[in-house]
Parts: sequence; structure tokens; C-alpha cells
Amino acid sequence: MASYNKVILMGNLTRDPEIRHTQGGMAVCSASLAVNEKFKDAQGEWQERSTFVDVTIWGKRGEAFVRYHKKGASAFIEGKLRLDQWEDKQSGQKRSKLFVVGENWEFVGGGREAGGQGGGSDGGDWGGARAEAPVQASQSGGDDWGGPASGGPDSFDDTPF
Repeated sequence: MASYNKVILMGNLTRDPEIRHTQGGMAVCSASLAVNEKFKDAQGEWQERSTFVDVTIWGKRGEAFVRYHKKGASAFIEGKLRLDQWEDKQSGQKRSKLFVVGENWEFVGGGREAGGQGGGSDGGDWGGARAEAPVQASQSGGDDWGGPASGGPDSFDDTPF
């Protein structure tokens, strides 16, 4: 029987992503994402529950993720689940950890900071740039997505909702 392993998450980073390198020089980014869910309880009151997910992103994608994301930023990550299992050297107990191996990521959230660095405190740009080619801000520091901030023809005042 065939298998399929795909995870799509959007949430907020619980800490600054960290980068380290293997002995062979491969970059490894470690991040933690909080994914929130709203639901009504038995009394009809709205409740919120957070699920915390560890994410590992390898190579150039991981290096770019660290460059453009900080604690609290929104992130959209596509990847696959992986289960690592090992025996604890001190206690001899079997241990395991389920995490996401991020294969692609995109910016989500509002605009960018001026200066072309992208990834301000809100996590990115409206352009949905993929990790392979992050979008750079224009020299003016305005948005590139064609909305009102860039002088485009659209106005939020005309939005029907």
C-alpha cells in the first residue's frame, strides 16, 4: 500500500529560529511553531488551544528562514512528519520525538521593514515569497504586492467585506 506524508502548518514562532551546521557543513535550522485552534466548549464558550510543533529545516532554506524570521513572527511551513527514536544513554530508556521536517516555507502576515531586509516583527510580506527566492523590499521600503501602500489602483475602502 502506498503512503503519503504531508504536513501544512501556519502559526507563530515561539522562539528565534536557531541555525547550526553538521560536520559536513550542512545548515540545520531548528524552530518551534505554536498553532492555535479556537473551539466552543460544552457550555458554548469560545476556548483556544495551542499545539507546539518542533520544525527542522535543512540547507539553504533553513538559512533563509533564520534570516527572515524572529520570535512571534507568523510562518507557513510545508513538510513531512518524522519520528526519531533512540535509547537514552544515562537511563537506558527508549525515547522518541515527533517533529516536522520543513521542505518549503512562505512569508505570511503584513508588510516589511524598510531597508530591504524583509521579515519584520510580523513575519514577512504579502507576496507569498517561497523560501527558494525570498522577495526583497524596494528601495523605498514600500510594499511590492500592488496594494494601497504601493500606490496601486486598489483601495481597502472599496473592499466589499
